[in-house]
Amino acid sequence: MALKEYNPTSAGRRHQTGYSFEEITKARPEKSLTMTVKQEAGRNSQGKLTVRHRGGGARKVIRIIDFKREKIGIPGKVAAIEYDPHRSARIALIFYVDGAKRYILAPQGLKVGETIMTAPDAELKPGNALPLKSMPSGTLIHNIELEPGRGGKLVRSAGDSAQLMAKEGEYALVRLPSGEVRRIRIDCYATVGVVGNEEHQTVSLGKAGRKRHMGFRPTVRGSAMTPRDHPHGGGEGRTPIGMPGPKTPWGKPALGFKTRQPKASDKLIVKRRR
Repeated sequence: MALKEYNPTSAGRRHQTGYSFEEITKARPEKSLTMTVKQEAGRNSQGKLTVRHRGGGARKVIRIIDFKREKIGIPGKVAAIEYDPHRSARIALIFYVDGAKRYILAPQGLKVGETIMTAPDAELKPGNALPLKSMPSGTLIHNIELEPGRGGKLVRSAGDSAQLMAKEGEYALVRLPSGEVRRIRIDCYATVGVVGNEEHQTVSLGKAGRKRHMGFRPTVRGSAMTPRDHPHGGGEGRTPIGMPGPKTPWGKPALGFKTRQPKASDKLIVKRRR
């Protein structure tokens, strides 16, 4: 995939880059694999704001992705490579020989007309899904399950890949894109290859409007607010925060304060990402 640059006809265009979309082969999504969801703008069922800086944005239709790769042993043909507004990766439309249609994440190198398979004895090529026990060490993988049959949860963003490091008994050691190494059961499925659209990280939006199109609203500094809106607010002119350490809008320490709850799967982490 290549990026395109714009002529500097305005300040927003001067450093703006975008997708060339040369890999896209189909403009309209498969209607049977789409659904619409009401936009909540960061609010809960009571209408209260639970996620800040969300709202607006272009209307999007959700594409239903087959993260579980349930069609085991049934070959499928890549019918199209499509754009998905809800994710950084491209998606591939698969027509299976039994008549079913599915969307999967499109890995690098997957072309229209190729055949993919989900099976323990599938060929080791991009787009095929196999259990970790069927892959040799060193294989680059994505869309990795954490529990057998629950669908891929890890490594699904554009340009990402994990590496199968080793196999020890019932577990495989997998190095994730963050550098974290963790144990995953060897009967969990993963897809071979690197997620496509690898140049996504290098796109320069160029102007605030493109961020608004994505559904993000402006972020205001705490020091620019009033004292009732933020602990950093108030004062005449630019003032220091006036307290030991920066705070969140709700008065919690903002730097170094652990807020994550311990999870049962943390014991499977061999090496932390930090």
